[in-house]
Amino acid sequence: MKSRVDTTTKGDRLLASLSALANPHRMRVVAALAGGGRNYVSQLARDIGMSRPLLHLHLKKLEDAGLVTSKLELSEEGKALNYFEVAEFAIQLTPAVIAAAAKTLTARSET
Repeated sequence: MKSRVDTTTKGDRLLASLSALANPHRMRVVAALAGGGRNYVSQLARDIGMSRPLLHLHLKKLEDAGLVTSKLELSEEGKALNYFEVAEFAIQLTPAVIAAAAKTLTARSET
């Protein structure tokens, strides 16, 4: 397995997490996985009433932010199932945390 060095700054990680969670659909995905445990895409889509393509988009955003993880597994029938689960995370958001994180941002603001 390849080791990946995380070069993302503290500010960039905080921004990615907040951006990922700033969507009601993604919040519902995290809630479903937190409450029901790991699940594969098709079942998760049925559980939360979302199309699989839309769910994939939201899961990608959450995974890129480090809030969920995925693992491809084979079922007993030989079908590939992509399982997702919530990663352990805690976001402390105070003015001091924001100020410290802002000093480390590398992302450019979009104007």
